[in-house]
Amino acid sequence: MAAVAPLDPHFRPMTLADLDVVMEVESRAYTFPWSRGIFADCISAGYACWVMEVDQVIQGHGILSKGMDEIHLLNVCIRRETQGHGYGRHFVRHLIERAAGMGGQYMFLEVRPSNRVAIALYDSLGFAQVGRRKEYYPGDPEREDALVLSLRLADWR
Repeated sequence: MAAVAPLDPHFRPMTLADLDVVMEVESRAYTFPWSRGIFADCISAGYACWVMEVDQVIQGHGILSKGMDEIHLLNVCIRRETQGHGYGRHFVRHLIERAAGMGGQYMFLEVRPSNRVAIALYDSLGFAQVGRRKEYYPGDPEREDALVLSLRLADWR
């Protein structure tokens, strides 16, 4: 697995016009993808919704929300065909920088315990487990817990 993406990604705010591609990326990457309506609601609500492009092709998307001094990483997804090329690391770093710029003290996220690659990425960026949500994620046949991870934004850099 490569540590650095071969191309320099460009980040920009997600728009409603991006949703066809966002849904394609989301649906191919996750067994239980978000719906188009959830993405549209996040954009309409003013959440920090981002896409990552390489050569003007969307390679991933991410959503941040703010509540008080906490920033929550609600969704981050990389195109299945380019996973393992360092794009996830680039994108999560971008989202952490945006979270710090939003005035957050802490950034939180949930991750499936079975997603060892994501857990290793978050760990390498300074996230630590602070909790567990029982039966948080849909599953087949059983629901899966979520690990709750946190990063103190002042400690990150």
